[in-house]
Formats: sequence, C-alpha cells, structure tokens
Amino acid sequence: MAVGPAVVVVGDAALDVVARHSGPIVHGDDTRARISLTMGGAGANTAAWLAHLGCDTTLVSNIGDDPAGAQVRATLTAAGVRCEFTVDPEAATGCVVVLVDDTGQRSMLPDRGANALLRTADLDLTGRRHLHLSGYVLLDASSRQAGLDALAAARAAGLTTSVDPQAATLIEDPAAFLQWVRGVDLLLPNRDELRKLTGSGDPLDLLSAVGAVAVTDGPLGASWVSPDGVESVTAPPARCVDSTGAGDAFDAGLITAWVQGASPRNALLAGVAAGSEAIGRVGAQPSIT
Repeated sequence: MAVGPAVVVVGDAALDVVARHSGPIVHGDDTRARISLTMGGAGANTAAWLAHLGCDTTLVSNIGDDPAGAQVRATLTAAGVRCEFTVDPEAATGCVVVLVDDTGQRSMLPDRGANALLRTADLDLTGRRHLHLSGYVLLDASSRQAGLDALAAARAAGLTTSVDPQAATLIEDPAAFLQWVRGVDLLLPNRDELRKLTGSGDPLDLLSAVGAVAVTDGPLGASWVSPDGVESVTAPPARCVDSTGAGDAFDAGLITAWVQGASPRNALLAGVAAGSEAIGRVGAQPSIT
C-alpha cells in the first residue's frame, strides 16, 4: 500500500528490447547477444520506481491499441502505478532498442510511437503534491505543448515540479529548453545534459531559470545546487549490469525523499541508492514482488 506523497508523472511508456552484447558490435555482420523484453519509457520507469518506494503514483502517458500497450498497462498496474493512459487506435505503443555492452553502459534506439501524440488537456491534479515531467516530452515538437501545459497546470494547482532533460544529444536548442522549464522547482540533468544546457558545465548558470539543480555523475555520485549552496554525495559501490533507467530511478528516489521534506543531502542519498539498485539488474524498472 502506498504511504508516500501523491506524485504524478508525465512521460513515455514503452517496451524495451534489451540486447546485452559481448564485445563491439560488428558492422554488417553478426554479434552474439542476450535479448530481454522489459518494460521501459522514461516516464514509466520513474513512475515504477516511485511506486516501488511507496509513493502514491500516477502516470500520464499515451499507448497504442495493441498487445504491447496492454502489457505496459498490466505490468505498471501490478507494480502499483495508476495508469491514466490515452489509447491511440492508430499509433503503436512506444518501443526502445537498448544495446548494453560488457560494462553495463547502454545506447538506445527509441521509437516514441504513441508517446509522440501525448495530450494533457484533461490532466487531473486533485490531491497531488508533485509533478515530474520527462524531458522527452519537451524534446519532441509533437508532444511539447502537452509538457508545457502540464507544468503550467501544476504551478497553478500549487504543486512542486521537476524535469529530467533525459538526452543531451536531443537538446538541439539549449536556450529554448531552458525557456520551456523556466520556473520549475528542480531540474535533474546528468553531467552531459548539464554541459549541453550551460556550455560551461556549471549548474549555477541554471539558477536564473530553475529553483534548484540536482546533477548526477554516474559512479561519482550527485550534487544539489541551489541559492543556499552546494551539497554533494558519492554513490555506493555497485556492479553495473545494465545502466538503463538508472537516472529515472535516481529521480524517483530523490523526489520521494525531497517531497517529504528531506534535506538536499538526504534526498541525494535516496536518489543514488535507488540508482545503484537499478544498475544491478537487467531492465529499467524494479522487479514486482
């Protein structure tokens, strides 16, 4: 039973095809791999980890009217996530091909499918305390307005807000992205996204747009930067099996603690603990027990 804060996540839900290959991929020929079909989508990943950590969690997303969409809904529901999905009769449920190397690092080939058609006109925020938005919604012009509308609705309803930029390579116009997230309480970039957004790599440069920044840096840990100062923590030792979804898990751990009043340091510790748990298993979401 969920006992934590009520959080709504707006973002993608998808199926992940995870290919764990040994050695470099041979262009134009075969490379042996172990293939797994798991649940994915950055929004769904964060929602699943929030529910795993005890939050009353709702995911707002788009799926196709297909077996993949039914599987995504069933799995997330079983994990304790309330699914407020729009079912598109023509677009397919999103799918991501994830290539994971011997070190556990992943490269992704995403097809957003129905996620690209996201709309949030009927977003119900009654009783919610926090809204988290996956940056993929903003990075695709076809779903961007839905993300902007969700953030505006959350601010109007008095919710705190957070955004994860998600993909440095997809941030084509950093100045525009910072305009889209202006007024957000917490921005959650990794180190590469921070460099793309600032040019300098200095999170202080973002404080004119957002309230605070929590930066992840893989095994080096994470830092919280706000007008009150800087707090940093190291990540616990962990064997990386699959880094897919580690940032989404970090977001969930930090949000769960922060929304309940944790200090920046304790929120960071909760985030790196969840991220470390995520990299120890194949797939981007926690196991259902």
